[in-house]
Amino acid sequence: MKHIVSGIQPTGSLNLGTYLGSIRNFVKLQDTYPEHHFMLFIADLHAITIPRDRLELRKTIRELAALYLACGLRQERLSLFIQSEIPAHSQMAHLLQCFTYMGELERMTQFKDKARRQETGVSAALFTYPVLMAGDILLYDAEYVPVGEDQTQHLELTRDVAERVNSRLGDVFTVPKLLTPKVGARIMSLTEPAQKMSKSDPNEKSRILLLDPEPLVRKRIMSAVTDSDTRIIYDKENKPGISNLLVMLSALTDVPIKALEEQFAQANYGTFKKAVADAVVDTLKPIQSRYQSLIKDPELDAFLDAGRDYAEKVAMRKVAKLNHKLGLGRKR
Repeated sequence: MKHIVSGIQPTGSLNLGTYLGSIRNFVKLQDTYPEHHFMLFIADLHAITIPRDRLELRKTIRELAALYLACGLRQERLSLFIQSEIPAHSQMAHLLQCFTYMGELERMTQFKDKARRQETGVSAALFTYPVLMAGDILLYDAEYVPVGEDQTQHLELTRDVAERVNSRLGDVFTVPKLLTPKVGARIMSLTEPAQKMSKSDPNEKSRILLLDPEPLVRKRIMSAVTDSDTRIIYDKENKPGISNLLVMLSALTDVPIKALEEQFAQANYGTFKKAVADAVVDTLKPIQSRYQSLIKDPELDAFLDAGRDYAEKVAMRKVAKLNHKLGLGRKR
């Protein structure tokens, strides 16, 4: 069976940037690739590369599972599971480290950025994070991986490692292809539009969370950083704030940015921001309603159990194949 694979860390509630850059695109892909089965996982092993509160982590894992489904994914074509419940992820990460070079990991931009911010106590797991990610993908012979722009370097490493293993050992892995949405792949901070919107940003005003109440959503959109110019045009260098809101509105409404520029050519910033806020609220209302019905439903656990069972079956076959190719264990 052909697979499309994606995952997200349970490090806080999903924000609008993640929804538009990843999850919403994932929903659309279910129509674009009807012959593929979708593997979607909560990447809790990635989350513990830095210290986490265990009770908060468990709470967030369940919330993310409910939010994934609330965003419109069709359950009949989806396996949703928790990464740590599949031991093969940890096993494959070690096996792939044997095919990954130190220099490749040292060049990873995300590691350098995170290590620079953390300064002390940087874990080895943070350094080898891309190898675990490669295993997440290669375990399931993913044909496509929908990722945002900030993850393309990691996917290229995954492709390189897969090709290296195949070159040395024969046909082991499917070499995955990158999928990125045309619009909304990179939603920026509302307070620092030169930076990506992030759930880890200490400034809460910088983001919109999918579970934020309507008054808070509107307040944050209306207070989003813009500029002293009055034109509503896309100019990422000179007007990053307005450009970010245009990208956001285009992604939410599927209206091209050029058409939005024409639509708001005579409008002021207040009118434009209200339109963006309306679009965000209209998008979040049905998600929040569905989430509230899912979060306490025992069927959520049943669905996670089914996803775990399917993922474990597929993943263990891949680990066993690589073990055999490497000569590990006893021949049976």
